[in-house]
Amino acid sequence: MWRRVLSAALTLGVGAGGAAIASSDDPAATLKICTHLPPRLLRDSVAATTIALDYQYSLWGLEPGTPAWLQAKHETHLRSANRLQELCFRNGGIYIKLGQHIAQLEYVVPEEYVQTMRASMLKRCPVSSYEEVRRVFRKDIGELPETVFAEFDPVPLASASLAQVHAATTHDGQKVAVKVQHDHLTDTSVIDIATVDLLVNALHYIFPTFDYRWLVDEIRESAPKELDFLCEAANSERCLDNFRKLSPKIANSIYAPKVYWSLSTPRILTMEYMDAKEVTDVKGIKDLGVCPVDVSNLVNKAFAEMIFKHGFVHCDPHAANMMIRPLPQDSGKWLGRKRPQLILLDHGLYKELDYATRINYANLWKALVFADEKAIKEYSVKLGAGEDLHALFAGVLTMRPWKSVIDPSVGHLVLDGNNADRSEVQMYASLYFPQISELLRRLPRVILLMLKTNDCLRAVNHALVGGSPLESFETIARVSSEAVFEAKRTEHRFFLYRFIIWLEEIWLEVRFLTLKMWLPFMQLRKLLSA
Repeated sequence: MWRRVLSAALTLGVGAGGAAIASSDDPAATLKICTHLPPRLLRDSVAATTIALDYQYSLWGLEPGTPAWLQAKHETHLRSANRLQELCFRNGGIYIKLGQHIAQLEYVVPEEYVQTMRASMLKRCPVSSYEEVRRVFRKDIGELPETVFAEFDPVPLASASLAQVHAATTHDGQKVAVKVQHDHLTDTSVIDIATVDLLVNALHYIFPTFDYRWLVDEIRESAPKELDFLCEAANSERCLDNFRKLSPKIANSIYAPKVYWSLSTPRILTMEYMDAKEVTDVKGIKDLGVCPVDVSNLVNKAFAEMIFKHGFVHCDPHAANMMIRPLPQDSGKWLGRKRPQLILLDHGLYKELDYATRINYANLWKALVFADEKAIKEYSVKLGAGEDLHALFAGVLTMRPWKSVIDPSVGHLVLDGNNADRSEVQMYASLYFPQISELLRRLPRVILLMLKTNDCLRAVNHALVGGSPLESFETIARVSSEAVFEAKRTEHRFFLYRFIIWLEEIWLEVRFLTLKMWLPFMQLRKLLSA
């Protein structure tokens, strides 16, 4: 079996390397890059083999579900996660992106992998030397950064998996942030995706229940777009335009840095420099006079509008990609609190929801918030979960067990972020891992990206307010309901139907009033339990 895996690795590696050289604008440079292919393939093969053997022998002879089996599996998950982390760092490039994806799939992959990747992948990214940065400028613009700009700081402000950001000043005195792609990444990504594909397919071949081939498919589709910074710049402008046209009430509260198109290329993106705080910097946000609860509410509102109304969604909203500052030129204060403005960064990964998917997803979330069991099943099935896995789909979306999902009490979906909440969901995730893998196989990839987006937003809410509060679910319910009612009005123009829709909206407002009345009690309970 292992001979077949290694043979496949060699064949795939030679094919991927040949394809990269043939399609490259710089065959000599790409040939040099491909010399790194054999050691990458060797590392991948060794990692896949070691992980597979570890699972096989560590769980050998143990009865599934017993304490001994659970402990052995936990320890094996930890060892394997550390091996995968080390592989990602040694290979770099797209592998770092893979690790970041895993870090944001809480409860969709085993917790040990999520926590291991989350502790490192967003902070320990590769850094290109200044000479490599100059090489990118020379190739893409024909000039060096110190001549393109009046000032250019050779030390990056931050580095991510695909690029790093430098502070600079234009010749007319504007301070800017310059995002520079790591050199040769466009070429090495071809090889990286092929070798990641090999790794995941090898593990699936050995363990049929381990099926994360969808994750490789997603990286294969999204990587070329994320590597084109002009596409990212266009996404940022389209995002703001959507808020102005479709969500005018909060449009002023959402911002993306201005793009300097004349100083940008597919590998260099020059943007307005933002002086703001990271979205999870609670102390820094308070120092600005902004309340973290207001930030949480704004983040939830912004993404609800994108998902349920715009259908064009920023799918990488982790903490490093969102910043907060007081709303500029805002005179509105209440008890010294300033209103926040959300600044969205890194617009490389967006997904479009077609009309049917967007409205079905809105109907599903409306049903989840109001514990409508029949509607939860109906719209879960429409989105591809199937009648047998609709309850699991609801659990993955809300991070609550089924009995809590259909509990009609107010606040049934609230996550306080305490250990009891986490332990319960982790137990379910561990017990139903094969079913979760099957669910992920069935769901459209765009919904899988919505799961990732949900996980990112949950992490931000946890940092800001200690969990997913009732206000966040009220926001989701309100925006999803607005999208549903608008769709109904579009489909049914007859007066009687519109009158029925109006009655539904009135009834919904009564339910929202009930939620608002419960908010003080929920907040008091949280204070007392703290």
